[in-house]
Amino acid sequence: VFPEARKPAYIITADFGPEIGIKRSSAQITEHYSSTELIGKQIVGVINFPVKQIGPIMSEFLLTGFYQEDGSVIIAVPEREAELGSRMG
Repeated sequence: VFPEARKPAYIITADFGPEIGIKRSSAQITEHYSSTELIGKQIVGVINFPVKQIGPIMSEFLLTGFYQEDGSVIIAVPEREAELGSRMG
């Protein structure tokens, strides 16, 4: 949990494979996900954006997802397990 965030958020740590490595970001996805169910989940992340300061952390990637009518977010995930660090296409 990211206590300094204006809205409830998690600090997300994601492994993008051996070439890219571990990256961190913040995500306001607390309405649909517990922190424990996110562990080990493959996500779709964008890493070619500039790093951005979000409170006390530097956001190194964008966790992609879909906004719902109530403003909550459902994260985008691969249909099948993908190789870490794979490019989207």
